Amino acid sequence: MILAPLWPKYGVNLGTLLRTCDAVGACMAVPRRPVVKEALAQGNTLRHRSCVHWTGNPITWLGKERARGSHIVGVELADEAIRLGDLPVARRRTVVVLGNESDGIPPDAAALLDLAVEIPMLGSGHSLNVAVAGSLVAYRLAGLM
Repeated sequence: MILAPLWPKYGVNLGTLLRTCDAVGACMAVPRRPVVKEALAQGNTLRHRSCVHWTGNPITWLGKERARGSHIVGVELADEAIRLGDLPVARRRTVVVLGNESDGIPPDAAALLDLAVEIPMLGSGHSLNVAVAGSLVAYRLAGLM
């Protein structure tokens, strides 16, 4: 599994997602930008080297992943989204696409998704923090919850 926060808005979330990747045996894919590299260096509290893929252009990278047979799952509020509780455990290479907190997943990337998953909420917020949402989906796909 690969957690892919491809449009990170807040660098602090990347350290949390690295920790989640370690916990579920996943890698992380991020665009090669100075702010991302700095955030990973500051936020990585693991004692060993983390598995990080540098994507370059996120849309191009997602297209290549799809072409190689990866299952592309987006965490997004969408009409066709399934609930987190209905998400099956990953049985093949799966990329979990995470948008940013303000704008979500861009439309050109959403067109590459095989599946959208949403996390039901009872409170007044519109969505969860990207690190929390990505962690919940990763644990579900890994079969750990």
